[in-house]
Amino acid sequence: MTVAEDASRASVVVHHKRTALQAKQTRLAWMLLAPTILVMLGVAAYPLVQTFYTSFTDAAFGSPTRFIGLTNYSNLLSDQQFWASVVETLKFTIITVVFEFALGMVFALIVNSRFPGRGAMRAAMLVPWAIITVVNAQMWNLMFNDTYGVFNDLLERIHVPGAPFSITSDPTTALVAVSAIDIWKTTPFVALLLLAGLQVIPADIYEAADVDGASKWQQFWSITIPLLRPAVLVALIFRTMDALRVFDVFYVLFGNAPCFPGNCKISMAVYAQEQIVSFASSPGAEGYGAAISVAIFIILAIFIAIYVKALPLERS
Repeated sequence: MTVAEDASRASVVVHHKRTALQAKQTRLAWMLLAPTILVMLGVAAYPLVQTFYTSFTDAAFGSPTRFIGLTNYSNLLSDQQFWASVVETLKFTIITVVFEFALGMVFALIVNSRFPGRGAMRAAMLVPWAIITVVNAQMWNLMFNDTYGVFNDLLERIHVPGAPFSITSDPTTALVAVSAIDIWKTTPFVALLLLAGLQVIPADIYEAADVDGASKWQQFWSITIPLLRPAVLVALIFRTMDALRVFDVFYVLFGNAPCFPGNCKISMAVYAQEQIVSFASSPGAEGYGAAISVAIFIILAIFIAIYVKALPLERS
């Protein structure tokens, strides 16, 4: 037997052993994941399936349930209040995600650099995110108050025409106000996600780029952004999902405000809650609210698909 044959046979043996080990590790991984998967199926899958089923019925509190097919969805297509809430939620999502990502990137780049007090700045940066959302919204709501709010007091001091005025009453300023609240609270979360991505980028790549004469701007676009792609994808998906299904900030500021095209101050989630809870005894209220929830789920899935397609983790 030649040396080449011995080497080939040894290579085959090593390959079989490696394959067997990988198969054993895969089985162990599935065994360890099985309890978690079962819990997730019970906690997430069952309510999701139940919501889908309810959306095809005329379910209402205290009333018998009948299967009515696509009636709820056909009614949803002609529901102007629903579409007004969709438009309002999409505008809120675009404003908040764009500003949170831009500011989060700036903060992440700052705290990722070396300077005295970097640890204290990282801790202070997380304070807005640590505040409970409802508390945060109510705090800003008090500051926006037209009688004793700090913002109107400032506007009066600098003699702004029309001050004081109710910031949360006008549809235009109301959207700006609720967006500002979310941006102030959630930008640190985006910065934290991006910072985690920045810290796994090897420093020697930047050192090599410095040696090659690349500017900081060139390094940012050619090194940082491509290598930060997974963190960017996670940050955008998380924030877009939260923004599209936002409930608490809108509800604290506006409650179940009237919603019509051109004058809407509620989100899709608030509109769904209003149908299910406020109109619980109305015929088909629960089924119609479930249809709205399914519509929100579909919109979320569309946005996630767009992000995954536009920001693949691996270049083709």
